[in-house]
Amino acid sequence: MIGIVGIILIGLVVLLLVVVALFVIGKYNGLVTLRNRFKNAFAQIDVQLKRRYDLIPNLVETAKGYLRHERETLENVIKARNVAYTAAQSAAANPGDAAAVKGLMSAEAGLGGALSRLMVVAEQYPDLKANQNMMQLTEELTSTENKISFARQAYNDSVMVYNTAREVFPTNIITGMFNFAAAELFVVEKAEQREALKVQF
Repeated sequence: MIGIVGIILIGLVVLLLVVVALFVIGKYNGLVTLRNRFKNAFAQIDVQLKRRYDLIPNLVETAKGYLRHERETLENVIKARNVAYTAAQSAAANPGDAAAVKGLMSAEAGLGGALSRLMVVAEQYPDLKANQNMMQLTEELTSTENKISFARQAYNDSVMVYNTAREVFPTNIITGMFNFAAAELFVVEKAEQREALKVQF
């Protein structure tokens, strides 16, 4: 027969197990919430990137009539757009995949460079600069670039909160138990690419 001391000890052990289980559940749910927040923040970047990818072919098509001798520049913009679009689809499928996000950052850097070269070349064609359609497209593209910058900042803030939460003790124990991988910040590698693409005529 178990004495009163045994019943109290069993009760304390059960209470301790319940407290530990509630702690683990709370931390797990907190990590899931933070992971979902950074994935949602990435979805906002994805929306703006898709808008940009839709604008670029129109921009190139408008410029094509004026830039007949700049075929290579136009082709490079389209190639860079297609690479970035594919990388964005891969990253959007799993924003938690650090390799996919790094691939998108690299592709976006290439696209930014190609667009910058197009803008430099377009500056040399006054008729193109005066084209109403071109002016409207560049205005839309500039607005989209600004929205991408804001969405990228919101994503990076969410990633930082998530990564910090998964690395602090004792949450890092739960992180290891349930395989919460670190998220990748959306950063620009080269200093000259840190500025938003300037689209002006």
